[in-house]
Amino acid sequence: MRIKYLLQIVLMGAALNGAAQSAKSNLVPAAYTMSRAPLRQNPYVELPLGAIRPQGWLREMLVRQKNGATGNLDKLYPLVMNQRNGWLGGDGDQWERGPYWIDGLLPLAYILNDKELIAKVKPWVEWSIKSQQPDGYFGPSKDYSSEPGLQRNNSRDWWPKMVMLKILKQYYSATGDKRVITLMTNYFKYQLKELPQKPLDHWSFWAKYREGDNLQVVYWLYNITGDKYLLDLADLLHKQGFDFTNAFLNTDMLASAGSIHGVNLAQGMKEPIIYYQQHPEAQYVDATKKGYADLRKFNGMAHGLYGGDEALHGNNPTQGSELCSAVEMMFTLESTLEITGDVNYADQLEKIAFNALPTQTTPDYMNRQYFQQANQVMLTRQPHNFDVNHAGTDVCYGLLTGYPCCTSNMHQGWPKFVQNLWYATADKGIAALVYSPSEVSASVADGVPVTFKEETSYPFDETIKFTLSTGKKTKTVTFPFHLRIPAWCKNAVIKVNGQELQQVTGNQIVKINREWKSGDVLELTLPMHIFKNTWYENSASVERGPIVYALKMGEETKKVINDKDPIAYGSSYYEVRPTTPWNYGLVEVPNNKLNETYKVEKAATVALFPWTLANSPVTIKAKAKRIPQWQLYNEMAGPVPYSIIYNEGMENQKEEEVTLVPYGCTQLRISQFPVVR
Repeated sequence: MRIKYLLQIVLMGAALNGAAQSAKSNLVPAAYTMSRAPLRQNPYVELPLGAIRPQGWLREMLVRQKNGATGNLDKLYPLVMNQRNGWLGGDGDQWERGPYWIDGLLPLAYILNDKELIAKVKPWVEWSIKSQQPDGYFGPSKDYSSEPGLQRNNSRDWWPKMVMLKILKQYYSATGDKRVITLMTNYFKYQLKELPQKPLDHWSFWAKYREGDNLQVVYWLYNITGDKYLLDLADLLHKQGFDFTNAFLNTDMLASAGSIHGVNLAQGMKEPIIYYQQHPEAQYVDATKKGYADLRKFNGMAHGLYGGDEALHGNNPTQGSELCSAVEMMFTLESTLEITGDVNYADQLEKIAFNALPTQTTPDYMNRQYFQQANQVMLTRQPHNFDVNHAGTDVCYGLLTGYPCCTSNMHQGWPKFVQNLWYATADKGIAALVYSPSEVSASVADGVPVTFKEETSYPFDETIKFTLSTGKKTKTVTFPFHLRIPAWCKNAVIKVNGQELQQVTGNQIVKINREWKSGDVLELTLPMHIFKNTWYENSASVERGPIVYALKMGEETKKVINDKDPIAYGSSYYEVRPTTPWNYGLVEVPNNKLNETYKVEKAATVALFPWTLANSPVTIKAKAKRIPQWQLYNEMAGPVPYSIIYNEGMENQKEEEVTLVPYGCTQLRISQFPVVR
């Protein structure tokens, strides 16, 4: 298996560099295509699809996707994903849902090297490539009359093509199929010709906000072919797209409820930093940093996302956060990390991946929530205080509850997370910037193939072990190994072959440049301490490392057969009700006493699938008091009491010990607690 992936890297290097500048002049490994002038050279470069293989619990997540909805959506959701789909040449759904599914299924298939899934992907790729018309257009081109449950109009909209471009880029990364380069070259010429008359918002407004996806692939192609017209197209796309740079720097958009669709924001936030590659001006970096800071300030929640249900809706912990926002924000952060090398984006990526993402799908990956809540104490069919309600089904677990865009789009989260654990570097090394059990095959120095095995129970454990393997002919090789030290870590310890190399503080990337040999072991220890963050109404979250801890509650799940509106919301869905109290406030503890007062308990081993209450790898014991006046409202947690709550009126409330578990293990929870003095 290892030989196969090393050979793939060499073949990919030949394909990618055929039209690129020589590796010698670029001073980079021959296997990777770096940025062409005038594009700025990014510090990190994506590895070929399939070069990174998940291990342990992370591989289990992908296997569950294969056996669950990702691998079987054509059977589970035949109304949209069958042969009638417009992206297979049919008269059915013409718009985003088919490409959304394949955008997750394709990387899953090639990461797992699963022949069955690859065969399922191929017809979508083949039809898309063969659909290209003489003028360069590709994709569905004919609209049809309305039909329940389908989107059969706007076939020529720019937006769905952007998703298929992402798919074809990944397909080329895995296979080197040169037809992708031909298709994109011709399509981008078509765009340059047509956009002045039919701008991004000609058919719908979605493409205007999501133009960054289009722009990203334009730059990718330019680095391969060097065609100058692509830079003109990039400037045109940026001009026609929504001006996120100005919105972040000079308006109150992120402080205003209802100002922007939550998923448009998740997808669009990367646009300034993507454009920065062609125009490396400080305003694009500054806008991106300010955008994330303001999003956290005005809309942020403990799980790493924000109130957007569907439009931006503030930071009340009972506001919803859409599953599409989770996976799209992860992709945005991954894209931003590669360009900037900024540790903060990796920290934020892990916050979402290890908290928000696992809870929003069921363990068998067959059902999902449309909206999740940071304080979520009852999941029933009931209209809530959301910007948009879909017949009250939005928080219930189901295949189609809420709205089916997330049914189609949720699949990209974990595969693309795997794809962004490791990077090649501009200084001819390798980088581990996001941590999970995995194995990577890459080339370093002047094209020397190496493999690193990453053994860890992170994010639940503090130690990560990297073991290097080289070919038999390679005795030693010198290259830099980049390691991210998260901002939450106060003092990391790095050892090589059992000997301490250095201790470093958090919020930086450490480069270890040395002569390496096969069998070398690098061990990174990231000591985790308990800390708090403050949120809406002065509520507090309890955190340790990248994990947010939430109240462990008793859960009662009930399957509901849906005879009312099965086409819209599925034939069945699941409601979850509490069987234990939830209205607790945490007893106030000074920050310097947190690690003495909160008791951390670790399981003997981390389960292969850790994201359930029963399998919780870490629990925390805390002191709390019930707050009698905090009750249900509209079948959800009522308004969170403002902290700090004084003891007046609560003299008879006894202090209790409560159990906190990782947020991602819960379906019901309180994660933003009132604080009781």
